[in-house]
Amino acid sequence: MPDPELVKQFGARLLGIYTGGVLTKLIDLGYQVGLFEAAKSGAATSHALAERAGLKERYVREWLAAMVTSGIFLYDAKTREYRLPEEHAVLLTGNAHTNTAPMSRMINHFGSQLQRLVGCFRDGGGIAYAAYRPVFTQCMDDSWRRIYDNLLVSGFIGAVPGLTEALKSGISVLDIGCGTGHAMNILAREFPKSQFAGYDFAEDAIAQAREEAREMGLSNASFKVVDVAALPADPKFDLITAFDAIHDQRAPAEVLRSACRALAPGGTFVMIEFKFSSHVEENVGNPFAPMFYGFSLMHCMPVSLALDGEGLGTVWGEQTARKYLADAGFGQVSVLDSPRPQNCIFVARQ
Repeated sequence: MPDPELVKQFGARLLGIYTGGVLTKLIDLGYQVGLFEAAKSGAATSHALAERAGLKERYVREWLAAMVTSGIFLYDAKTREYRLPEEHAVLLTGNAHTNTAPMSRMINHFGSQLQRLVGCFRDGGGIAYAAYRPVFTQCMDDSWRRIYDNLLVSGFIGAVPGLTEALKSGISVLDIGCGTGHAMNILAREFPKSQFAGYDFAEDAIAQAREEAREMGLSNASFKVVDVAALPADPKFDLITAFDAIHDQRAPAEVLRSACRALAPGGTFVMIEFKFSSHVEENVGNPFAPMFYGFSLMHCMPVSLALDGEGLGTVWGEQTARKYLADAGFGQVSVLDSPRPQNCIFVARQ
């Protein structure tokens, strides 16, 4: 017979899980309609907050009730004012990398593919990347743009010994799976003596990258639609980067071999991936693990499998990544901490 106390404990945990699912949707809602930003300027009644945000008070009031009872907002029953604590605003407002509100939209967007995923469980196959776009591209850009703005130069680049100095002197750089190209454009602005290129297979993302480079007045950044599993033999690059891109690929082994061939002698490959073990038992207790296994299941794995790919998944882990890098021809591999606890930096050389 089941232990009644353990049943009760697990029931309480399930309530927390389901409540978190609902609140994820409400955080997304508040982010999209500007309620968090409106609340950041100070305590307000539901009427005042609705007026600030240009919204309907009745809907705002119900949303606020969920925010108060979940502990996201505070409420003064005497003044009927709602307040977003400054410490909470750090994680839900602004343009800094600490704003996690965009993550809620990503999670909800993944959930929109649930019925397709049911079919994958029953029939195999995957979900075409096109099914997630353009919203997925927008979500990734929304999150990573903040990260790049705040952490790219001093955090990710600065973590790799000697890399900042090399970029200042002038080297050639390629970013594979560059998306909308914001990382390369930031680096091109920061290091004018270096030349930067970005490759991606999404034509609309490349168009955005080119437009941003034009708006920033950059002459040392260029972007092309290229299959990164078959990089051309020339030109060679002194530095190749991949930000959260390899595990999604149809053929990650081919992409890594292609990157290795495209490196100039003495060149460096820098791969940003998620910081996990390849063994599930070693990820137990990691607070990021359940969410990223879920991301893998709802996006990264089915996108790869839809192309008859390997379906590596988001949590392929350090051990598997090291093996793939070695098989690709990288004889020297080190793993560094990144400025984000959920990421690590693989630094590989031939």
